[in-house]
Amino acid sequence: MAEVLVYVDHVDGAVRKPTLELLTLARRIGEPVAVALGNGAAGTAAALAEHGAVKVLTHEAAEYADYLVVPKVDALQAAVAAIAPAAVLVPSSAEGKEIAARLALRIKSGIITDAVDLAAGAEGPVATQSVFAASFTTTTRVTTGTPVITVKPNSAAVEAAPAAGAVEALEVSFSAAATGTKVTGRTAREATGRPELTEAAIVVSGGRGVNGAENFAIIEALADSLGAAVGASRAAVDAGWYPHSNQVGQTGKSVSPQLYIASGISGAIQHRAGMQTSKTIVAINKDAEAPIFDLVDYGVVGDLFDVVPQLTDEVKTRKG
Repeated sequence: MAEVLVYVDHVDGAVRKPTLELLTLARRIGEPVAVALGNGAAGTAAALAEHGAVKVLTHEAAEYADYLVVPKVDALQAAVAAIAPAAVLVPSSAEGKEIAARLALRIKSGIITDAVDLAAGAEGPVATQSVFAASFTTTTRVTTGTPVITVKPNSAAVEAAPAAGAVEALEVSFSAAATGTKVTGRTAREATGRPELTEAAIVVSGGRGVNGAENFAIIEALADSLGAAVGASRAAVDAGWYPHSNQVGQTGKSVSPQLYIASGISGAIQHRAGMQTSKTIVAINKDAEAPIFDLVDYGVVGDLFDVVPQLTDEVKTRKG
């Protein structure tokens, strides 16, 4: 069976959930070979093997932390040359898409971004995408070179599938461009205790109907009762009610959780483009004609200031 390269997103050896999802998808089209780079790379092997990696290629060097994405592209290019994979899978984050684009250019291959599903095809992997502001679903195949595919978080369930996970050192020669852009400082993101927005299984978002920064406490309370991330529409962000880093939409972040709850959000195309691939969508809005109701699985016509607190109380009651 052909091997499939999976780029490992980890923090000092702690593998992030989107990578484990990629391993599930990789097993559909071949044998997963993980590529772990940077500090703690060797420490990823156990988690990767537990989720299906037959091999783990590792390389640790200061360049991965000290410079921007080019060292990682150099390493993935070396991995492609070493094993000639059937495809390369990368998490669809901002950094992941830049790495994927640079790699595809280097190896003269086609690229597919923001896939939400993968399947084996007679002529290579077939990706499902949500396109044109999530108005259409397409199936796509790369016809030139080794397919490079970025996959949205929450596109597949994390499944344990123990494999050998043999650790092998990857030989990497950094290019002259690898040290062209140096990282001069980092600021740790303030911890909220909530999951990362793009990786969360549940997202609760508020919009113009929240009517003020102080009222986002209602949205946060529901999110906390569900163990969810908090999102916001562009209208709420532009009004200064919530940070831009939490914006969901075409000019914000794209999310695809198992459950998306939209409170006080009209459902303009700008917002829909960032959340329409969510598995189950619930909307709470007092306007029965709001466009969001054309999209949802469940809709509640009512004032969010009445509905959301009741929902929060019910969740807490059922959780005991």
